[in-house]
Amino acid sequence: MAERVQQPPAKRLCCRPGYSTTCRQGQRAGGTVCGGSGSGQGGSSKTQSPESLLDIAARKVAEKWPFQRVEERFERIPEPVQRRIVYWSFPRSEREICMYSSFNTGGEESASSGENVDETRLPFRRGIALLESGCVDNVLQVGFHLSGTVTEPATPSEPEMVCSVAISFDRCKITSVTCGCGNKDIFYCAHVVALSLYRVRRPEQVKLHLPISETLFQMNRDQLQKFVQYLITVHHTEVLPTAQKLADEILSQNSEINQVHGAPDPTAGASVDDENCWHLDEEQVQEQVKLFLSQGGYHGSGKQLNLLFSKVREMLKMRDSNGARMLTLITEQFMADPRLALWRQQGTTMTDKYRQLWDELGALWMCIVLNPHCKLEQKAAWLRQLKKWNSVDVCPLEDGNHGNELPNLTNALPQGAHGNQDSGTRPHRTVFTRAIEACDLHWQDSHLQHIINDDLYTNYCYHDNTENSLFDSRGWPLWHEHVPTACARVDALRSHGYPREALRLAIAIVNTLRRQQQKQLEIFRNHKKDLLHKGVTSITNLEGWVGHPLDPIGTLFSTLMETGRGDEDSLQGGFLDFSGTETTMSSSKHSELHLFPSTRRFLEEGESYLALAVETALMGLGQQRIMPDGLYAQEKVCRNEEHLIAKLQEVDLDDTLVKIFRKQAVFLLEVLICMSFFVCRLPVLESMAASGDMSRPHHIVSVVPNRYPRWFTLSHIESQQCELASTMLTAAKGDARRLETVLETIQKNIHSSSHIFKLAQDAFKIATLMDSLPDITLLKVSLELGLQVMRMTLSTLNWRRREMVRWLVTCATEVGVYALDSIMQSWFTLFTPTEATSIVATTVMSNSTIVRLHLDCHQQENLASSARTLALQCAMKDPQNCALSALTLCEKDHIAFETAYQIVLDAATTGMSYTQLFTIARYMEHRGYPMRAYKLATLAMVHLNLSYNQDTHPAINDVLWACALSHSLGKNELAAIIPLVVKSVKCATVLSDILRRCTLTTPGMVALHSRRNSGKLMSLDKAPLRQLLDATIGAYINTTHSRLTHISPRHYSEFIEFLSKARETFLMAHDGHIQFTQFIDNLKQIYKGKKKLMMLVRERFG
Repeated sequence: MAERVQQPPAKRLCCRPGYSTTCRQGQRAGGTVCGGSGSGQGGSSKTQSPESLLDIAARKVAEKWPFQRVEERFERIPEPVQRRIVYWSFPRSEREICMYSSFNTGGEESASSGENVDETRLPFRRGIALLESGCVDNVLQVGFHLSGTVTEPATPSEPEMVCSVAISFDRCKITSVTCGCGNKDIFYCAHVVALSLYRVRRPEQVKLHLPISETLFQMNRDQLQKFVQYLITVHHTEVLPTAQKLADEILSQNSEINQVHGAPDPTAGASVDDENCWHLDEEQVQEQVKLFLSQGGYHGSGKQLNLLFSKVREMLKMRDSNGARMLTLITEQFMADPRLALWRQQGTTMTDKYRQLWDELGALWMCIVLNPHCKLEQKAAWLRQLKKWNSVDVCPLEDGNHGNELPNLTNALPQGAHGNQDSGTRPHRTVFTRAIEACDLHWQDSHLQHIINDDLYTNYCYHDNTENSLFDSRGWPLWHEHVPTACARVDALRSHGYPREALRLAIAIVNTLRRQQQKQLEIFRNHKKDLLHKGVTSITNLEGWVGHPLDPIGTLFSTLMETGRGDEDSLQGGFLDFSGTETTMSSSKHSELHLFPSTRRFLEEGESYLALAVETALMGLGQQRIMPDGLYAQEKVCRNEEHLIAKLQEVDLDDTLVKIFRKQAVFLLEVLICMSFFVCRLPVLESMAASGDMSRPHHIVSVVPNRYPRWFTLSHIESQQCELASTMLTAAKGDARRLETVLETIQKNIHSSSHIFKLAQDAFKIATLMDSLPDITLLKVSLELGLQVMRMTLSTLNWRRREMVRWLVTCATEVGVYALDSIMQSWFTLFTPTEATSIVATTVMSNSTIVRLHLDCHQQENLASSARTLALQCAMKDPQNCALSALTLCEKDHIAFETAYQIVLDAATTGMSYTQLFTIARYMEHRGYPMRAYKLATLAMVHLNLSYNQDTHPAINDVLWACALSHSLGKNELAAIIPLVVKSVKCATVLSDILRRCTLTTPGMVALHSRRNSGKLMSLDKAPLRQLLDATIGAYINTTHSRLTHISPRHYSEFIEFLSKARETFLMAHDGHIQFTQFIDNLKQIYKGKKKLMMLVRERFG
């Protein structure tokens, strides 16, 4: 609280013209303690005597009448009566003091709960501590003014501080506070709390005086002069200038002060015109909200703003007029936030957390304008203010989208002035639009009043079974109104402290929803064929209840849950009486069995409020609904759904609740499975065009597809769609017709391959449960879904593709051999050639598959034949990736194997790489076809090219293998491949390695029979080795010059070793020594500038 040290001026002027000084003389001017004779509060005696008539009357007057009215009503008020009125005018409850001095409420209970470790730092808690520590002193009550000192004990960092506190009060409300501590905050400081609680808890210790004007009336002239002079003497440094100024004005006949009858008295209480409300520092509210907004969500500012909103709700529940006043101050700061204009200018959206604050702001205004005891002039003032804010350009829109020109199709409140406007011409809906529309609502409907006020409101003789009947077949009352609007009434009743009334209306609404749900089921059962033929869906509302701006399902759920738990804080509220009078309810809390027992007559036998809350949540979640416009609004729906589901998961299920879940599941499944084509579609991609009566929101309407997608958030809805389809598959197990319907629905309406794959897996698991025989019909559904996934992902990249293919083969295996044969026959529509050969055909021909299917020889051969046909087709289409697999699969069939080999030869000259050809060639050698391996190796050599510096190329091993294979086959094969090697390989070290290997053994027979051949070794002076030797020497010469072009000193030693290897190759020639010497001399001459390197060359080679 921003406590100001200087006391504000008195609110009214006081005078007693009917009293003479003589009659005042001799009367007692002293004070009495607050708890004097007749006190009905704070007495220490254990036996309590009945209250006196004086106290009863004084207490009522103190609560309702301003003291000026009392003075005007009676010519003379006896002093004892004045004292009792003044005594009872101070607040008697600590709850309001707690509310104005802390963010949370609950008094001692919240402190003992241990929920907030910082709660001891709250002003209310600190005030209690100061009071109980004896820090409150010098307490004095003069009329309607309480003063005292509160000593703040010394701390290691702060000295002891004595704070002077002054409190004014009127009609049981604190109207102003001041404190010398200098703290600035929205709420009362701990010192104000300590002094207030001292007066509440220890009234007998507070000396009470009548208003100071009454005391002055009792003084004669001498006494008054003495009083003034002593007052000035004691405070001369502070009041002397003011005293002199007042004296001058009083002595001046024409001064303004002499034109006024009477004089102000700060202790005399309120005037007739004063508003009776608790003190709220408006300036501090504005400053704090402005500060929180400027922090942009950092430093916990969002949490602080939410706490302020909670404080507003707390005030509303206490029926404190400051609730609306405080919300007005908050809203003004929100509207003045400079970021609104910036975001609007930049075309960007506000953050989700900030957006949620605006949602709460709009919801609070909805509660305020729906106050059942709101006066017409007050509502009119709010309406003007709301319209003013609504007209500002930067006012946030309800769906959170700036600049979105698409019309919002959510229903306006039908009772509103704008309710009948065409949706295409309706202006943008802001966060205040619903509150503006709610200003047109009223509470005077007789049926509504009976529902709210009468626990016995029934009509057992009412047999009207029409759609809008006021009672159901049991005689229980129903309330037909736009569901979000009706639930907004419930929220308003709860918010304003009428929990019993809110509960009655909530039960009537839920019973109405139950009845509508049953009516829909009857309509479908009776007209199922016609509805399906016409393509009519089961949509029940053009706007969803979950995620709606008014949160109807959340309101009903929380109302019933809080009643069920017996923890509704507002059980202390009064009965709602539209005549303008209220009575107070008992403040004790009850368990559900004893809480509002008469209201329980409208529950089923054995049903609880908890059960009703669960059923309400299930009806809301089960409502098929159109998503709202805008990304934020859609995310809000998802968020609210998840929140509601989380709340349901917290509920401990018993038999009653399980029956409710089963009841709603049966309803959904009965309607949804039969209408599954429409239920599982993704309506967010559709535009609504109503063919029914729009004035009846629960009527079934049709949907016309729109080719223009309007939605942005699909993942969450698609997940829910998938879960629904999975549930329908489970429910349809064992019913071939239903399974066929569900399968058709999934295939036509679910568009995500990952979700369809999940459904296929779910169906497979359900069909192959361990405790029962496989459900072949459901297995076929699983296979069909898997085939659809294969077709959907065939031409797209999907990281789960291999997993999907393997799973499909497993599923087909479970279905039977005909399914495996079918997928191989149509492989080109399902798989890539690589998948078909490496996964599908290989798995089909494995021993595990044969054993699993219990195939006989004939069936095995047919399956193998299909696999070989598939392999050859794949090899023709993609020889690079499928040729080797085709050869492997066709090994046992000579004709198929030859066909596969021929495919490889045909593709070798066109599209296959040397790596693929070398791999197949090695396979051929391994299978005992060396000549075919040699053929493929020569074809591979044609595609190979190794440069001089690629001495670590992975193909080197293939080249060495090919040369070894040719050498082992004979001189002719070696002679044929050496020209290919010379042409393809330019790396000197590789060529020298091949050359040495060819000179170690005689061509032919060695490799084949693994024994030494006594034949003659091949000569290096003759073909084909002479050609290889010359190519190797040439490669060394070229490589040497290439290396010397950019050689660095750190590579000199490596280069010398390279020349040593070159010399070994040179010396293999007949005149190699001479060639090498000439080669070295040329190097010395050409690269003589590299002196250090040439010196190393001379040292090694001369």
